[in-house]
Amino acid sequence: MCVTLTRDEAQNWLATAFAPWVQALSLTIEEIGPTRAVLSMPNTDAINRMGGIISGQALAAMADTAMVFACAGHFGEMRPVATTTLDTQFLRPGTGERVRCEAEIVRAGKAIIFARATMISLPEEKPVATATATFFAG
Repeated sequence: MCVTLTRDEAQNWLATAFAPWVQALSLTIEEIGPTRAVLSMPNTDAINRMGGIISGQALAAMADTAMVFACAGHFGEMRPVATTTLDTQFLRPGTGERVRCEAEIVRAGKAIIFARATMISLPEEKPVATATATFFAG
């Protein structure tokens, strides 16, 4: 039987189990399912660098967190995973009102999960960064 994780359960886990600096990104779980998770983040002064551009650190943290939730969706429950690699490519300055991060499971083995994410500025709908990661799920 396949267990499905709800958005509310995932949002609660984000609010209670993640570090305060991740919570400070004000991430919202928009979608979670067996193969992907979609999160969004408002563009705020707290994560901006000069010129109103979202910092790369905030984008990388968002991508990592979204891929963790994609792993949780794959498992059907909140389960700790450890990031073993994270590679982020910045395509253009992150601007706009929000950023949407679409994370998906590429392949899930017994102990290692491969994931990728695309971050898109809103309302422009322009990709600002991509990321790939591997997670240990032992």
